[in-house]
Amino acid sequence: MINVLSIPLYDNTLESAVKKVIQICLNEEKQNRCVSTTGAHGLVFSKENEEFACLLKEFHWNLPDGMPGVWVGRLKGANQMERCYGPDFFRDLLIASASTGIRHYFCGGKEGVAEELKTACGKKFNNFNIGGTFTPPFREMDDEELEKLGDDINSRHTDIAWIGISTPKQEIFARRLSAFTKVHFLISVGAAFDFHTGRVTQAPKTLQKAGLEWFFRLCMEPKRLYGRYSKIVPYFIYYNMIEYFKGEFK
Repeated sequence: MINVLSIPLYDNTLESAVKKVIQICLNEEKQNRCVSTTGAHGLVFSKENEEFACLLKEFHWNLPDGMPGVWVGRLKGANQMERCYGPDFFRDLLIASASTGIRHYFCGGKEGVAEELKTACGKKFNNFNIGGTFTPPFREMDDEELEKLGDDINSRHTDIAWIGISTPKQEIFARRLSAFTKVHFLISVGAAFDFHTGRVTQAPKTLQKAGLEWFFRLCMEPKRLYGRYSKIVPYFIYYNMIEYFKGEFK
């Protein structure tokens, strides 16, 4: 792990992360390991919200969802560090686990999205090991509701529960839900559900590699995302510069 804005990020390759998840699912006990795909949005929010920062520090992994986190990690010496983009991590893990018997559960998206994703995974990834789906309400669920959801997830012999909401809600949701589940992993992957069902268009790979996916998404949804990105981009640079000049950039 390498710390970026005080949050430990996974410092290896996407392929290695996929292999380790499968190995754990096949060989180790279920321990409700929480994993986030954390980009600049989550890292900046963690600087302003100590409770959220503490939550991420307790996660099994925080995968670097964006190139800015990877660039900072490499500057700090994590030479093997790669972007573990949520939609790519989801895709590669669904493909790699298709013939293993590892069972998945989808929780997130608007009404019908999780069911669409279940169908898409069969067609695109040849993975039919989807035990169940759930669409969370647009409000905070109470413990009784989470317990009921956890019971459903457990009854379907789930190995990996995928959470597709948005940061920071999805990480908080995953941590709360983990108190009621018996799974190997709860993995939050942001907009992966919408991307793989075709509801949202992904940025071209060239823009992703250049760290400009945020600009593509801003152009696609300016009203919704302008406020977010007008803050995240400069603040991510600012917080890292503060660490550098304080001698804390390590």
